[in-house]
Amino acid sequence: MSKLTKATILDADDLTTELVEVPEWEVSLTVRTMTGSERDVFEDSISQATNNGRVDLRGLKVKLVALTVLDDNGDRLFDDADLPALNKKSASAIDRIFQVAQRLNGLTDKDAKELAGNSDGGQPAGSGSD
Repeated sequence: MSKLTKATILDADDLTTELVEVPEWEVSLTVRTMTGSERDVFEDSISQATNNGRVDLRGLKVKLVALTVLDDNGDRLFDDADLPALNKKSASAIDRIFQVAQRLNGLTDKDAKELAGNSDGGQPAGSGSD
């Protein structure tokens, strides 16, 4: 194990990736863990999404997909402007990618509900399995 220094931590390659086969799109793509700032943006988007006083979790899956799918250079493939187009893609493909992103980022359905201030019920945030 390395000696504990600030550089040891800041230089560590700690963003885990996983290759996901998406047969609907005839591609393999890379999904990775979010950075701290990306997680903040994601959590903020959940807590701010309200509809008539109820938290609205629609679009949660594509938000996570957009934040975690990488292009061949290791950069985000999608940005926020792509969310409407991603929402029109195959639910099976989005769900497959979302499940990997959810697992890599330690985000359970319960976490999403708690972030939204909706731990007593409401729309499910993900696949229904933790």
